[in-house]
Amino acid sequence: MLNVNDVNATSLPGTLAFRFGTLGAMVTDLFVAALAPLDLKPKHVGVMVMLDLHGPAAQLEIARTMGVAPSLVVSLADHLEKLGAIQRVRDAGDRRRQVLSLTGKGRELLADALAAANRLDADLAGPLNEKDRKELNRLLGVLAAEAGLPH
Repeated sequence: MLNVNDVNATSLPGTLAFRFGTLGAMVTDLFVAALAPLDLKPKHVGVMVMLDLHGPAAQLEIARTMGVAPSLVVSLADHLEKLGAIQRVRDAGDRRRQVLSLTGKGRELLADALAAANRLDADLAGPLNEKDRKELNRLLGVLAAEAGLPH
C-alpha cells in the first residue's frame, strides 16, 4: 500500500484531479450512508439547501441552478413532498409552473442533514490539526466560489 510520502507530485495519483476524484467518490459514498437514516440522498439535500437559501423557486429554476435535468427535480420533489419536507404549488400566473417551498419538516430534515454532515466532517478531518482544518476549509471555499458553488 502506498503512503502519502510515496506519491510523486508528477505522477497521476499526485494530481489534484486524481485526488479530488478519488476522495470525492469516497466522501460521496460516506455522505450517502450518513443521509440514509433520514431517507435522503445528497441531491435531495441540494434542493432543500437551495430553497432554504433562496426561498420558494420553480422546479425549472432549481434544475438550471443545480445543472440537472428537470425530470430529476420532479422526482426529487416527489420524494421530498412525500416526506413533508417541501410544499409544491402551481403558479397562479402560469399553471405549467410548479413552485417549491421548504416546510417546517424540511427545515428539521435539513438540520438533521447538517448534523450528519458535521459528524462526517469530524471523521474526515480527524488526522488534521485545527489550523490545517481551517486552512483546508478556506481553500475549498475558494475553489467552490470559483466554480460558482455555495461556499
